[in-house]
Amino acid sequence: MKVLLINKFHYRKGGSETFYFTLAGALERKGHQVVFFSMQDERNEPCGQEEYFVSKVDYNDREAGILSKMKAGLRLIYSFESKNKLEELILCEKPDLAVLNLVHRQLTLSVVDSLRKYGIPVFFVTHDLICLCPNYMMLSGGAVCEKCLDGRYGHCVRGKCVKNSFFKSALAMLEAYFYKWRKTYDKIDLYLAPSRFLADKLQAAGFTSSPVVFLRNPLPADTEYGLNAAHENYLLYFGRLSAEKGLFTLLKAVGQMEGVPLLIAGEGPLRGELEHFARENGLTGRVSFLGYRKGRALWEVVEKSRCVIVPSECYENCPYTVMEAMAKGKPCIVSDMGGLPELVENGATGYTFRAGRAEDLRAAVEKLCSLKEPEYAAMCENALKKAKREFGPERYTDRLLGEYAKIKSRHGGKWDE
Repeated sequence: MKVLLINKFHYRKGGSETFYFTLAGALERKGHQVVFFSMQDERNEPCGQEEYFVSKVDYNDREAGILSKMKAGLRLIYSFESKNKLEELILCEKPDLAVLNLVHRQLTLSVVDSLRKYGIPVFFVTHDLICLCPNYMMLSGGAVCEKCLDGRYGHCVRGKCVKNSFFKSALAMLEAYFYKWRKTYDKIDLYLAPSRFLADKLQAAGFTSSPVVFLRNPLPADTEYGLNAAHENYLLYFGRLSAEKGLFTLLKAVGQMEGVPLLIAGEGPLRGELEHFARENGLTGRVSFLGYRKGRALWEVVEKSRCVIVPSECYENCPYTVMEAMAKGKPCIVSDMGGLPELVENGATGYTFRAGRAEDLRAAVEKLCSLKEPEYAAMCENALKKAKREFGPERYTDRLLGEYAKIKSRHGGKWDE
């Protein structure tokens, strides 16, 4: 079987790309062939399909002229280059199944037209909320917003929900209406939601007549699982430093406690403000900003932590931060947003708290820190067992291929003629 994986980035940029390359490896280990379709970039990992990749698009180029921005804006909605390049790749490679990941804006859902033309089943892994919300996060003015769930996307423009820009918000609104008018989402055979939360949101919104199934994303096959019940006395956050991650709530909670250091590993637009807040509130000696870390430099910090905290104030889907921490045998304290409570069993593998409530987060940390060593060790072991049981790539690919087998009979693909 030959599987076509489509994602706008072909380098390891974030969680979506972790999934993209993890799935590729898992399919290949089962004896299947994988081909790729993406966007050109000097950071791309090598593969045999680069000649079909579309030209690089940067919608954040501030030096671009008005005409260039208008052309880019039209391409944001429908890319004929993506459609044509993908058709060339299809005719060359003849894939049996296509799995879409991040495609909006740079590649666009024009790729669906090429896939449907040749009767290729199409799965869409919903890494975010863009099918329901033009800014993909259901955030407006820093707060959760569900106004566009009714299918009227003008809310996005009024709130300037896309990067606080009227122009970008208007383009995002037009994109959403364009796909709605063309019934593009009905042309996708199956939606794979990495959290039950997102699966429920997608089904309740009624944006498509196609089925939606819950299937949690897997950890990479080379993940090093381990029980790390021994710890140093510090809390850890690792990830992007941005407003929706609830980091000010985390700093406030730390300020309400005594003697518990916090390490923050990551970079992002909020770092300067967070450092300023820590200085102004007397937290400089207790909060350390480590900057961006990866690989062994990151895992050593994770393994030695008392717990990992994910205080997000947005609808998280299935963040790798929690899954990776649990694979290291670390309890997690997470907010009650989106799919986070599905990953952490309160009192067994960590604790949950009400998003945005520093006092609730403080109480959760104090509860964890008050555990006796045997209780803490049991929580670490529970976290590791859950990671091994539920986050493996074999489980994912078996289910994916099972779903493909169910719909294969409905497609008289060109390659069967």
